[in-house]
Amino acid sequence: MLSDRSRPVIEATLPVVAENIEEIATRFYTHLFGQHPDLLDGVFNRGNQAEKTQQMALAGSVAVFASSLVKVPEQLPEHLLNRIAHKHASLGITPAQYEVVHDNLFWAIVDVLGDAVTPEVGAAWDEVYWLMAYALINQERGLYSARGVRPETVWREWEVAERIQETEDVVTFRVRRTDDRLVKTSLPGQYVTVQVPMPDGVRQPRQYSLTKADDGEHRQFSVKRVRGGGKPDGEVSNLLCETVQVGDRLTMSLPFGDVVEASFALRHQVLDDVQRMPGATAHVWYERGAESTLPVDVHAGQMDLDDVKLPDDATYYLCGPLPFMQAVRSALIDEGVPPRDIQYEVFGPDLWQADLVTEETPGAASHGAHQG
Repeated sequence: MLSDRSRPVIEATLPVVAENIEEIATRFYTHLFGQHPDLLDGVFNRGNQAEKTQQMALAGSVAVFASSLVKVPEQLPEHLLNRIAHKHASLGITPAQYEVVHDNLFWAIVDVLGDAVTPEVGAAWDEVYWLMAYALINQERGLYSARGVRPETVWREWEVAERIQETEDVVTFRVRRTDDRLVKTSLPGQYVTVQVPMPDGVRQPRQYSLTKADDGEHRQFSVKRVRGGGKPDGEVSNLLCETVQVGDRLTMSLPFGDVVEASFALRHQVLDDVQRMPGATAHVWYERGAESTLPVDVHAGQMDLDDVKLPDDATYYLCGPLPFMQAVRSALIDEGVPPRDIQYEVFGPDLWQADLVTEETPGAASHGAHQG
């Protein structure tokens, strides 16, 4: 836990760190990739870098961790640590990389805050960083051990056995193993990282959810094409949807993920599951119109939980854009659902953590960074 000497220093400096978190994050990544350009090949998502989403997620998570140590000193924020550890394990992150991040992050903190980073302040934030780093390293070591791998062996090649065009923008890939290594059991709701060589030769990692439990020979995941909408098109999702065919090979990580659901939100699979559950109903909201031929309760407009009778003693899983999840989570809490019964999964950098530190830290400036 945080030492008695460092706790008041962190409490006093959290507002100024939160207020400058975006600038710290920007300078950190500029310096990091200047010193270690190899990290853009196979480790960091350069699409998120261009949109500054990864920057806010990483720096924000350190600040949220510090805030938690001050507010609840007797326990670590396990929910935050679990999510990060699973994401790191899916990328094969090693303990040595925490040293690299530390050196560049603290360079950025000093570069932004200048003389405000006294030896006492630097020592306190150094303690925070290594408390978080060692907690993650230990969790990741456990995840690797449970899978019987080392960071460098989380990757293996798979061959595309089937390509299913679910919709115009969604493709499901069913892949088969190409070697004799044992396929460890995975569940829908977990995700794999696909490492894709781009036309310029740089490998880009992306996480995609599994959409069916493994059968020991095959693995299945779905890709939704990311179209611009004012932002650059998703380079990896478009490449996969447009060019990858049966017989092609993909480099994929082992499955990870701390939010495991009984099914994935593909409509026919979901409806089949709902029909097998006694007393279960499916509700769908359409922004335009309220008609459907599917066996669901249809509502017009955006999701409004006032239209639904919430079951007692349920666990709620949220997935989608962050503004949507934040609105639904607030509505559930207003309806009396305990926060511990609400879990969420972010597709991409977890900017929720960056938002939390600016919202919850007294005197901190509020940032409007959300994943679109």
